[in-house]
Amino acid sequence: MFPAPELADIVTAAERLRPVARRTPLVESPILNEALGFRLLIKAEVLQFTGSFKFRGAYNRIAQLSTAERQAGVVAFSSGNHAQGVAFAARLCGARTTILMPADSPRIKQENTRKYGAEVVLYDRLTEDREALGRTIASERGATLVPPFEDPAVIAGQGTIGLEIAAQCRELGVTPALVAVPVSGGGLLAGIATALATELPATRVFAVEPEGFDDTGRSLRSGRRESNPPGGHSICDALLVPTPGETTFAINRRLAAGGVAVSDAEVEAAMVEAFRHAKLVVEPGGATALAALLAGKLETAGQAAVAVASGGNIDAALFAAALKRHAR
Repeated sequence: MFPAPELADIVTAAERLRPVARRTPLVESPILNEALGFRLLIKAEVLQFTGSFKFRGAYNRIAQLSTAERQAGVVAFSSGNHAQGVAFAARLCGARTTILMPADSPRIKQENTRKYGAEVVLYDRLTEDREALGRTIASERGATLVPPFEDPAVIAGQGTIGLEIAAQCRELGVTPALVAVPVSGGGLLAGIATALATELPATRVFAVEPEGFDDTGRSLRSGRRESNPPGGHSICDALLVPTPGETTFAINRRLAAGGVAVSDAEVEAAMVEAFRHAKLVVEPGGATALAALLAGKLETAGQAAVAVASGGNIDAALFAAALKRHAR
């Protein structure tokens, strides 16, 4: 387990990211607010470079490498969003990149990762261990492994979203009752919860996961790291890890208020509502937090709430099919 980042680490990460990352907006729809009975603010990380929040943590990690380490290159494993974040961050820092991606990951994510200059190595997520493969390649090449969540610099980079949410809510004169966060390994949740523990201490932070992959929610309830049963399926390809990270869970167990799970149908409905009302394209994994609030799975008591829309990298055909299924 690694040392947990502190607020000072997140502030430093924000300073490091300021010249290269976007301050993504909080988006809202008066029509949607009226229908819900509370003020819903969507943190649009779909508008971040590479289309997801992952660029923040990747850049914060890679920017701290020495010249020799950058020349030796970096290795990462990802279903797509971390892959793109690492590839673009490494490109900005002048580092060679090798990315392990599941063979069944969305084509748009594979293509964009290559366009950012990375070498993509495909693997079978059902039969091969991506972490073992990543360690092997990094060892053989003398490269630095940049994990998707189990790293203090990566967590601190993601935590800059929490700083932005707090600052933007102050600008709006709003103290949200809660912030809902899509969760895979828990790095985004850990970073945001760390920032908000100081910046918005009265605001609760919740994990939102796909049904069948609610390992963090169950872990928060049991007090120990739980695993998902094998053989599950969800359209939320970005959130299908088997168990929370050791470091991330240690943070989230202290700071997160709990976790809820959403169905694929609820996720698709949230994607469509984001498109209709906020004019945002949100991928399934990025829409879980919004889905939980739209489906009434998190109680706001009529107060404002923030949903982090963490990524927008979805194949056009899949997005069009979701829009068609939920047409009205």
